[in-house]
Amino acid sequence: MKQKVLVIVSTENKEKALGALVFVQNSIKNKRFEDLKLILFGPSEKLASTDQALQAIIADIVSMNGSPVACKAISDMHNIGKELTSLGFKLEYVGDPIGQFINDGYLPMVF
Repeated sequence: MKQKVLVIVSTENKEKALGALVFVQNSIKNKRFEDLKLILFGPSEKLASTDQALQAIIADIVSMNGSPVACKAISDMHNIGKELTSLGFKLEYVGDPIGQFINDGYLPMVF
């Protein structure tokens, strides 16, 4: 039985964020899971809003899997909402959605 997975990327470290996004990208391509959700939270949002290497992977993820989510509170704090939405992110306050995904049986992976 395939699992449902919630990937939360919160690191400010580019290499860790890159690894997480490549994991998400390849997991979607190879249909490793029943479902996979991606949430950017915290410092990773600022990193994604400016880093072209991450943006290229995000574009591929969006094209395969719809809109990932970024935390609206953090994007507002750093005034990067416009950049994140242009990359394909939906902006939401993520506390309740994270809790709901976990309650719905998603396995959380945090990078």
